[in-house]
Formats: sequence, C-alpha cells, structure tokens
Amino acid sequence: MKRAYGLDIPVSLEDACNPARTALLIYDMQVGIVPQIPTGREITAQVTRVLAAARAGGYRVYFTRHLTLPNALAGVSQLRTAMAWQRVDDPTHIVPRFVRDSPAWHIVPELAPTTDEAVFDKLAMSAFEGTPIDFALRDCHINSFVIVGIALEIGIEPTVRHATDLGYIPIVVRDGCGYRDPAAAERAYAGFAFAGEPLVTDVETITRHMRSAGGA
Repeated sequence: MKRAYGLDIPVSLEDACNPARTALLIYDMQVGIVPQIPTGREITAQVTRVLAAARAGGYRVYFTRHLTLPNALAGVSQLRTAMAWQRVDDPTHIVPRFVRDSPAWHIVPELAPTTDEAVFDKLAMSAFEGTPIDFALRDCHINSFVIVGIALEIGIEPTVRHATDLGYIPIVVRDGCGYRDPAAAERAYAGFAFAGEPLVTDVETITRHMRSAGGA
C-alpha cells in the first residue's frame, strides 16, 4: 500500500482485496449463456470456487443477469445487436433469448444467490450502465471488486473499463472468466496491461486471499 496526500493507494492484490472495501461481482452466469461458451462447465466450477471463498471471507456478493426485452420494447440499439448476434436481417425475426422468468434468464443452479446477495438485471454490456450497482457499492464504501463470469470479450471488458472510469479498482480473475473468441480475449487482457486499469489474478490466488480474510 502506498500512502500520499492522506490517501491509501492499493498497488497489490493484498492491498486491494479487503472484505471491508471489496465485493465479488459474478457476471451473467445464466442458464442460457453458460452453454454458449466452450468451457462453460469449467468456468462454472471456477466461479463456484470463488463464490465459496467470498462467502467464507465475508465479502459482499453481487450478480448480474442479462435481460432481453420483448421486441416491441427493445429499441433501436438492442434490435440491431440482436440482429447481429442471431444473424437475421429482419428485426421482426428476432427471438428474445433472455426474457424475464424464462429458463435461460435464470442464474445457473450451482451459483444460486442467497438471500444476502443481490441480483441486478441489465440491458447493456457494462454492469454499471442502467443498474443500481454503482450506488449499491458506494453505499457500502466498496472501492474495488473481484469479477468472474461470462463473457470476457463481450461484457466483462466493458464493465472493467467503465468501473475504472467510475473510480473502482477491478480485480479480474483470468481463469474465472469465460470467452468464446480466444483472440478477442487476449486483446482484452493486452488492453488491460497496456492501460494499467485492473489487477489480474487467478482462482487459486484470489480464493486463498478471500478465505484468509475470513479466517477460514
């Protein structure tokens, strides 16, 4: 930890990973999303390990869940994105994949949130756009978060960059973040390294730190 101008400035994982100031953010681990990733089952197992360590260490836990609006409510940008993802050239042919209460919309059962954990629905890729997450974290005096989930190149990267602009210190767990495009994932990590935005760690290291915080 570096101290200057009356501020404590974290420079290492040990500095930033404090249950009083750090949360766990689990990104879009949904029934309809996990199978789209070739390593979805493995990522689920890794995220389960991180979640167990966070609970043991007394960290606050937040989940995001991607929500699809009915086509008539989706709007221009959402329809354009859905057309690209579903490879259709007519917006009336879009099939909403993650409508509220549909099977695909739910968090996978292995990661079922407890009553002490929050789930925030979102329409955008950044977890901070249009959700109460920023308010919720700041109200608990949280200034850093560990992020795991799916998918790195689609939603986790924009969440990390947005969070940095909001003044947070993101901690990305490399083997706890799934992706479909390896080249895009490597570009994301190269961008993180170049900009110096998040800390990057692995499941073994972060779970050790989290468990030790709780004396487990």
